[in-house]
Amino acid sequence: MAMHPLLERLGLTTPIIQAPMAGTSTAALASAVSNAGGLGSIAIGHIGVEAASADIARVQAETNRAFGVNVFCHAPAVRDPGRESAWLARLAPVFADYGATPPVELHEIYRSFTTDRSKWDLLVEARAPVVSFHFGLPPAEAITALKRAGSVLLATATNPREAHAAVSAGVDAIVAQGYEAGGHRGVFDPGAPDDQLGTFALVRLLTSRFDVPVIAAGGIMDGAGIAAALALGAAAAQMGTAFVGCPEAASDLAHRAALLAADRPPTVMTRAISGRPARCLVNRFTELEAGLGAPPSYPVAYDAGKALNAAAKARGEGGYGAWWAGQGAPLARAVPAASLIELLSAELKAVGGGNIP
Repeated sequence: MAMHPLLERLGLTTPIIQAPMAGTSTAALASAVSNAGGLGSIAIGHIGVEAASADIARVQAETNRAFGVNVFCHAPAVRDPGRESAWLARLAPVFADYGATPPVELHEIYRSFTTDRSKWDLLVEARAPVVSFHFGLPPAEAITALKRAGSVLLATATNPREAHAAVSAGVDAIVAQGYEAGGHRGVFDPGAPDDQLGTFALVRLLTSRFDVPVIAAGGIMDGAGIAAALALGAAAAQMGTAFVGCPEAASDLAHRAALLAADRPPTVMTRAISGRPARCLVNRFTELEAGLGAPPSYPVAYDAGKALNAAAKARGEGGYGAWWAGQGAPLARAVPAASLIELLSAELKAVGGGNIP
């Protein structure tokens, strides 16, 4: 089985893509993965353009291989002062438990790529080898500019309808995100019903309907999982939770400890942390959700979530963080990124995944 032409074009020697989980992926992680033959990725949707520029420069300084940059294409927040005030009021007793008070008001803490022209310009100028879109698609103008700059464009899809929109817009490959995946669901419309398709069902649906490469994402943690995805027609596997335990990742101590514990908690899909559905390990924040009601719009709710996490951590409690993790979390390993790529490649070879030279 030969490497997919798109992966060969990018210079990859293994069909492994490190998922750009915001708050976990770093320049060091991305460059280590790319240097090991995979596609390392950074997330810049949650940071400003100056910080994003610095992260891209760090990756470029640490690797001469292809890497990815991920942006958020969510609809701008719909502000509702009453709902936001009620959310803060419901969280106030929890803040009080840690000797703190909630923010007086909430803010839309970062802009969508759909309206942030400064980030369009940054990625075009940087000639990012790969740019991936999450939560939707940017305007046609941005897609055209990025393609002219030579970027390979990926877009997350959780169902065939989203994939059709992405292919019609001109993206080069689809990231098929199954319901098992850790981190934020890539649904275009978080208010619409979610088909909750599993990774392998979604991969087969998309490979049977579209000619562009499909990248499997969600629940894949080892070489056997990669081989299964390739056997179903995927060009590559995108893995996020598998890299959370790497020393190059930015996951905090509480997140790592929970992920690697012998009695690790299960995962759950929650809106409480950010306002959008996201899969994470059960923790103190997710356990609050049933009594909190509907959160404010994304990413406004995240402003409160980050403030609560900071207040609790100041008192030694790490259980209010965004412990992003997929359903394959029990298979996580704490090894350096390059070693993990080597291990995954060996496992893939052992089960007959002939994509590795």
